[in-house]
Amino acid sequence: MRSIWNGAVSFGLVSIPIKVVNATESRSMSFRQIHTADGGRIRYRKVCELDDEEVPASEIGKAYEDADGTLIPITDEDLAALPLPTAKTIQIVAFVAGSEIDPLQMDTPYYLAANGAPAVKPYTLLREALKRSKKVAIAKFALRGRERLGMLRVVDDVIAMHGLLWPDEIRPPEEVAPETDVRIREAELDLADALMNTLGEVDLDSLHDHYREALEELIAARAAGVELRPEREPAESGGKVIDLMAALESSVKAAKQARGGDGEQVAEAARAAEVTELKPRKRATKAAAKTAARTAPKETGAKKSTSTAKGTAASKSTKSAAPKSTASKSASAKSTASKSTASKSASAKSTTKKTAAKKTTPRKRASA
Repeated sequence: MRSIWNGAVSFGLVSIPIKVVNATESRSMSFRQIHTADGGRIRYRKVCELDDEEVPASEIGKAYEDADGTLIPITDEDLAALPLPTAKTIQIVAFVAGSEIDPLQMDTPYYLAANGAPAVKPYTLLREALKRSKKVAIAKFALRGRERLGMLRVVDDVIAMHGLLWPDEIRPPEEVAPETDVRIREAELDLADALMNTLGEVDLDSLHDHYREALEELIAARAAGVELRPEREPAESGGKVIDLMAALESSVKAAKQARGGDGEQVAEAARAAEVTELKPRKRATKAAAKTAARTAPKETGAKKSTSTAKGTAASKSTKSAAPKSTASKSASAKSTASKSTASKSASAKSTTKKTAAKKTTPRKRASA
């Protein structure tokens, strides 16, 4: 790896020659600007505002713009004359616990490599001292024309240095915190803990950039003359009110089901868990009840009119059928009366014959 800075680490009276190399590399895809009409490359030229002419790099200098817009020229000689004791030295000023460093301060990371055979032993000494003390070193160094703050720690068998922002470069978070007080229930915290425990740890090496992979496929297809339009996932609608408890429960359930997969699959399953929308508040229910109460009399009157109409039609039908029913009742009564009269006449005749027979029998006995 190519070094970006050569110097020494000052550890008390010990000086360790080192080389500084970048510990990270950007994998993001960069684009060039083109003219959409003909595909020509768009380039920026550095033009002087006074004479409107393009200026070569050798004639470009530095200047500080004052508050009123005035430009104050600063030459390289001016910068070189400034007192900068850390111009070629990473000066360790203290050793502290790593927990004392706020991650907000961490900036670009670098690797420090021993520069030459004489630097190997003091380099190893500093590395092992950091390991055993379980501390980090706070240092000052100069890079690209300005003094910076750094933190040295051990990564495997290498000393790494993180650039640190100066304390006054960190913005206070007071204006970002929520202004409304929110009460969190113990049950919600328990579910959040359960979700954290279910998701567990993740192997960071298993995580990768899906967007960059899709972009590389798109570029390769276009270069081969193939029209490829990647599928775009629908964006989640913002501002959706959800039931927090239901969301947590669904997330825990989804994470448990996907626990057999890798960490990224578990996280995606938890993010894709279904959530339940909040039910309407009581105020909305009361309003609906009032609306129903207002419309209820109209509906009742309609039902009554319908019922009345049906009753009227039924009564008319009954009246029209009444003469037939009366005639049948009269005929039935006449038939019953005639049958009753006949039976009574027959009964009377039978009784007369019996009486006559009783009177005749004694007379026969007397004549004998």
